[in-house]
Amino acid sequence: MRWRRVWAASAATVISVSVLAGPAAAAPAPRVGAVAAAAPATTDPATERAAEQAAEMVAQMTTVEQATSIVMGHIGGTDATALRAYMQSGLGGFILMGGNIPETEAELRALTDALTIDPALPPLIAVDQEGGIVSRLHGDDFPASTSLKDGSDADVAAAFAARASLVARGGISVNFGTVADVTADPQSFIYGRALGTDPAGAGEHVAAATAAQEPFVASTLKHFPGHGAAPGDSHSSIPSTGMSLDEWRAADAVPFVDGIGAGASLVMLGHLSYTAVDPLPATLSPTWHGILRDELGFDGVTVTDDLGMLLSSGMSEYSDPVRNAVLSVAAGNDLVLMIAGSTAATAGEMATGIAAAVESGALPADRLAEAATRVLALRLEGSTATSDWTVCAECRPAG
Repeated sequence: MRWRRVWAASAATVISVSVLAGPAAAAPAPRVGAVAAAAPATTDPATERAAEQAAEMVAQMTTVEQATSIVMGHIGGTDATALRAYMQSGLGGFILMGGNIPETEAELRALTDALTIDPALPPLIAVDQEGGIVSRLHGDDFPASTSLKDGSDADVAAAFAARASLVARGGISVNFGTVADVTADPQSFIYGRALGTDPAGAGEHVAAATAAQEPFVASTLKHFPGHGAAPGDSHSSIPSTGMSLDEWRAADAVPFVDGIGAGASLVMLGHLSYTAVDPLPATLSPTWHGILRDELGFDGVTVTDDLGMLLSSGMSEYSDPVRNAVLSVAAGNDLVLMIAGSTAATAGEMATGIAAAVESGALPADRLAEAATRVLALRLEGSTATSDWTVCAECRPAG
């Protein structure tokens, strides 16, 4: 199976970044598996080795260890000692929110180093760094969606290469930063964050953003199958649309198709209900996961949007975070994410619940093993690159 794409440095990206940020300097060493915009999808031997090693590791893990490895947790604060203690259980990842970000880049790097218990198998450390409206890190003065939606592909590539370098310098390996939703409605919740107002234009921009980020971090497309068609805010409700599958293929699918083709490492499933396809939120929908894998050909890591948002919907059927986690893995998610309502105990409770579901037969053991293998493979790829990342001086904010 093709887990990731072969990296090929794009001279055009390096040049465009230098236009943004000043004099040219040595480009950072590439991450294993990234891809240039025009490079064909290929299997990298290092990627194959990571997948094989991950499968071997998963086969030797207990069910609880497998379950713990697919949970991306969160607690607040910048106390490195507390954050390190939180990660000691073997969680597969950690998402940094605004309250986790210290004042300086050096302090951020120290904090992310503390999150890494085993450098040979670093966790997936993630951040929502879209730029502009959704921005966690200091120093991101690069163009964002509000202006880029009307810009060129080169503008998008330059901004996201610079942004990804900023993310990587902080020791962060995953950026939940590419909004692949599309809408022309200024009243839409997602309009200000979308990279385009029509499917073709948004798709080109999403592909440019993806290819620009992958040499630095694992990039993520969100919020599949598309928030633009579903009015409302998924932080507090389950937005829905009656759009048919054929209508979706012609419109909201396009940016995701283009982003996958450009080499995105992850796809985030949204809490969105396309009632004509499946009344369940896509996060919990085997149907949408099947479309993503079988029709769109995505073979990377799927991640839930914040499962705490389901709790915030107020719907009784989503009031149990552990049940939500189990259902999301059964539907096809590889990585479960919990932020809103998360406590120091939540991640462990979710892992324990996922393992219990396997033991009871409610969740197939091979589904958990598949998820753990994909997540571990991505973590192993990061371990081969993190120590070799160098600062991209040309990607620093000017001034």
